[in-house]
Amino acid sequence: MHLDQPLTDKEFNELDKFLLSERCADDGMAMDSLHGFLTALVIGPESIALSEWLPHVWGTESKQAPTFKTEKEGERIIGLIARFMNEIAITMEVAPKEFEPLFCEFEWEGHAVLDGEAWAWGFWEGMSLRAEAWEPIWESPLAPLMRPIYLLGAEEIEEEEMPLVDTPLKCHKLTVEIEAAIPE
Repeated sequence: MHLDQPLTDKEFNELDKFLLSERCADDGMAMDSLHGFLTALVIGPESIALSEWLPHVWGTESKQAPTFKTEKEGERIIGLIARFMNEIAITMEVAPKEFEPLFCEFEWEGHAVLDGEAWAWGFWEGMSLRAEAWEPIWESPLAPLMRPIYLLGAEEIEEEEMPLVDTPLKCHKLTVEIEAAIPE
């Protein structure tokens, strides 16, 4: 397995199916939240070892790896996650304008809307691993660009901010802003 190769559609679906399986905790990450999480790790101010961040993928309750059928399966799944992360890193390095957050889409009142909450939550989780190192961004010119990630991804927001995310359409608008919010 070449760690610099992007996931094929088949591998993407394999990883997605595994993450959604009963062998993973209910609060484990799905592909959209994993993409946000890995994006934060890639562009973050400090490197974080796989041994530190991988338990967060499996869920906040157990933080233990799922039960793999075999050691080989475990190596494969972790390898797919590493390749998914490397795909993000290579895109950010080589063609940052080609980067696209992984959002879900659904229909609401006859309109197709994007749902960036899971992606933003994953990004926020990634930031939380080095919250102090991320602090300067809130005092920088990038702070307004981070606002959609905060509004959609933080566990809690201020009561006066709730009207900004109280409908799927408002969340859709914030989701559209996220792509521009990723610092290069």
